[in-house]
Parts: sequence; structure tokens; C-alpha cells
Amino acid sequence: MESESQPTRTSQFDRTAEGDLLPSDHIDTLEEGGGGASVGSVKLGPIGWARWFWRQLTSMRTALFLLLLLALAAVPGSLVPQHLSDPNGVTQYKLDHPTLYPILDKLQVFDTYSSVWFSAIYLLLFVSLVGCIIPRVKHHAEAMMSKPPKTPFRLTRMAGFRSAAAPEGTDAGAAIASAQKLLKSQGYRTVVFDGPRETSVSAERGYLRETGNLVFHIALLGVLVVVGIGGGFGWTAQRVVTVGQTFVDTSVNLDSFNPGRFVDGDKLPPYSVQLNKLEVKYDEAESADSRGLPLDYDASVTATRKDGSTFKTHIKVNHPLRIDGTSVYLLGNGYAPTLTFRDPSGKVVSTQTVPFPTFTDSNMTSQGVIKVTDGLSDQLGIMALLLPTAPASTPKGQMPASTFPDLDNPRISLTIYKGNLGLDKGVPQSVYALDPKGLTQIAGPASKTAALDLGVGQTVKLPGGMGSVTFDGVQRFASLDIHHDPTQGWVLVFAILILGGLLTSLFVPRRRMWVKAKTDASGAVTLEYAGLARGEDPRLDEAVAALASAHSAVLVPAESVGELNNSKA
Repeated sequence: MESESQPTRTSQFDRTAEGDLLPSDHIDTLEEGGGGASVGSVKLGPIGWARWFWRQLTSMRTALFLLLLLALAAVPGSLVPQHLSDPNGVTQYKLDHPTLYPILDKLQVFDTYSSVWFSAIYLLLFVSLVGCIIPRVKHHAEAMMSKPPKTPFRLTRMAGFRSAAAPEGTDAGAAIASAQKLLKSQGYRTVVFDGPRETSVSAERGYLRETGNLVFHIALLGVLVVVGIGGGFGWTAQRVVTVGQTFVDTSVNLDSFNPGRFVDGDKLPPYSVQLNKLEVKYDEAESADSRGLPLDYDASVTATRKDGSTFKTHIKVNHPLRIDGTSVYLLGNGYAPTLTFRDPSGKVVSTQTVPFPTFTDSNMTSQGVIKVTDGLSDQLGIMALLLPTAPASTPKGQMPASTFPDLDNPRISLTIYKGNLGLDKGVPQSVYALDPKGLTQIAGPASKTAALDLGVGQTVKLPGGMGSVTFDGVQRFASLDIHHDPTQGWVLVFAILILGGLLTSLFVPRRRMWVKAKTDASGAVTLEYAGLARGEDPRLDEAVAALASAHSAVLVPAESVGELNNSKA
């Protein structure tokens, strides 16, 4: 007999101090098994880490996170002007925020949609969607080709269960055949299972729900692809056109031109557009809060295609001009005053119609810059303020402002600087900006002469006997935005597919239905009905009840249909 200090092993399990059974060959530590190191976690090699990263990247959770991150990354593009769509706005932002601009420019905020960080999110989302979609498409195709699952042994555990005694003399096989026909008419895929004492039909439908989900994600991937292609082969441009002017669609004749990576700027379609008239209607109600709000913009133009054919049309908001594969949008409008400068002898040295693109209020009080480079004793740089409807008087200490956006009483105020404007240095300058550094103010608040104030048709002398300036009148200008996007139609197609796929995945229920016919020893047949929802389906019980009712009506005439036993087992 063995001693008590050496307990015998009565089975292949040992009992621990806590009473738990463990296999007899269980080793608690490596020391017990002859090893010298403690138990540690499994180490992943380069391939293991690559697989782990790929699984994380291609998970649906990561794809949704990247989609949300892409939406957040696009926010700066709507908060600050972009080089691509509003280069003049970027220039103005630089003047208004000299400290903040270099920081944001370094972060590529003014080129949000082509920045490194936005492109990185864009590409990661693209890869993530591809990794998500391919396995799901394969799995969905296999599921659609497979048969519905076998009928569960106990239908009493399923949703909407109900049973009913079949009419006397009913054959179980015939009852299931009629149930199968009924389910097929409702769009179910069916399969019949025969047994010694019971026969059943298993039905399934709603694969369109997953199809819609896949269409949604594939269409989203399609949008990413075509937007990327459109960015490479598309281009945008801006042009400010004064009434009466014509511009030709060439890169040198556009105010700004932003080509895609694969666009040749020398091969633009050379059509032309002449602005004949620009009509703007404003709310003129005296007491309403909406007074002065624009009601309608209408630009009347004459367009000449690259083949020489000419036609007249109108450009309105959300109603662009379509010509030679491009869309010309009416982006904005404003005023362009005409001023004539003469030397002391009365000779005209310059007549300029200059657009004033900056508005200081909703009544279109406009600021602009005029430069006179030749013909006078000094070059002149002028900061001008145009009031479309000037008030009768301006309180002392307040900046003049227009009282209405239309041209009812236009006046212009000129703050004049003289000196070298730096145009001979070869450094490009914006025609809409003036740097007064190094210049001498000869008319304005910082000089002995007040700013020159003129109404239409008036002439005043320039300070220092330099000559005179005449305010000839005011024209309207239109700011046109020109787009060429060869993938625009495809974006619309994929957008419709996204909406259709999303609605399908939300409103198509995924269901399984079963009908079982049991035959007892006496030959009586009992019918059982049940269903199962794949996801949320609040109307499943109602669907099972409707199936049972419709099946009962098929088995016997409607007037003799007995009441179904709706009690759940």
C-alpha cells in the first residue's frame, strides 16, 4: 500500500487545491516541465504583423471610421478659400491674416483636396473598401447559390410559431406542396425535406438586402475612383468679365487656371463668350427686412463654339452654359467703375474699367485698386471705394457706405498714392491688391488733401498739379467659373446607385420561413408555421400569421376555414 503522502491517481485528472480537475499531465510552469523561462505571449513576425494590419484595415469598422475621417478632413475646404476654386479669395485671406496665412499654407489648408493628409485618408479608404467588398461579394454569391437551411427540429422556439390541425383527409405531401407554391409566389427560394413521420418546406428570401448593401459600398468605391480620375483629367478656371467684354477659353486669357495632372493647358477648346448684359433684381420693399436681397441674376451672353457656330443664351444661378465639354457657371457679380486720367495738358493717358471684387457690406459697398503706370509724372496707386447708392450725407467719423445694392446714386472715393509700384521688377502682382509700403499718400486721411470724391460725370484735379481724373460711369461685371469634368456623368450614376443600394439595404427584410406537416399514428396531419429574421424585422410575426391564414384558405374552401390555434407552444 502506498503512503498517504503520495496520493494515488484514480483517473486521468488531478484535483487542484481549489477542487478543480486538471489533466494529469498538466504543467503549471515551464520549470515543472523542465524549462527555465516563464510563459509569455506569442510573438508575431513581419508576416504576422502584416496580416494583422491588413485585417484591421479591411474591417468594416475601419472603413466607416475612415469615411467619417474623410468628411472631417474636408471641413477646412469649406472654411477657407481654395487655390483651385477661389484664388482671389486666397490672396485676400493672405492680406487679411498675414500671421495665420503662412501657417495654414504650410499645412496645405488652401489646397485641402490635394493635400498629403487628405490624399492619405482617401487612399486608405479606397484600399479598405476594396478589402471589405471582395470577400463579401464572394460570400454573398456562395450564399445565393446555396439551398435554404434544413427545417429546425423544434419550430416552437422560432418567432411567430403557430400550429393548426389540417382538415380531415389532408395529405401531408400535398399540404407541403401547396405551402411551397404559396411561398414561391411571395418571392421565397424553397426546398422540401421529407421524413418518415413529417414533411417540411424551408424557404428564404431577402438576399436583395445584402445585394443593396454591396451595391452601396461598390458605388461608394466607384465615386472614389471617378473623382480621382476626374481630378487628373479635369480642370477649373475663373474669369471676371465686364459687360461688353469677350473672353476666349485659352489658359493665357483666364484669370486663374487650375489643370489636372494629365491636362495640357495648350489644348483647351478655344470657344469664346461675350457678356452682352447682366441683370440683377433686388427686393425693393421699403419696410421689409429683406430689402436689398437679390431676387434673380441673369447674364445674357453670345457664345461661339470652337467650330465657329454662334448662339445666344442666358446664364443663371444653377443654370450654366454648356459648351464644348465645359460648364460655365455664374458665380458672382459686382461693379466695375470707369475712370479716365488726363495729364496737365488735358491729354488722356489712361481710361480703365476696373472690377471691384471686394464688398464690405450686403449693399455692395465695393473696394478696388486702380493703377496708373504711364503718362503722368509719377506712377499712381489708388485704393477706391464705390458706393452704388450713396447717402445724402455720412456722419462724421463713420466710413461711407451704400444704402442699397443697386445703382441709384453711384459715387466713388479715391485714396491716392504715388511712387514706384514695382511693376518693372518682374515680380508678378495681383491687379486687385496694392501694397502701400514705399509709396507716398497724396490724397486721403494720411495726407493734407482729402480723398477725392466723385459722382458720375464729375472731374476733379489730381493733387500736385499732376492732371485730372473723371468718373465716367459704372458697368456690371460677372464672375464666371469654368469647369471641365469628364467623369461628371459617372458620378451621378454612382450617386444614384448609392441611394438605391442604401434604401434597399434599409427596407428589404431578410427572412426564413418554415412550414412543417406532422402525421400521427391515426393519420391526422398537424401543420406548424414559424419564421426567423436576419436582423430587425418587427413584422415577422404578422408575416407568419398571414402565411398560415393563406395556406389554410388554400387547403379548404374559405367558408369552412377553421380558426387557427394561435397559442404558442
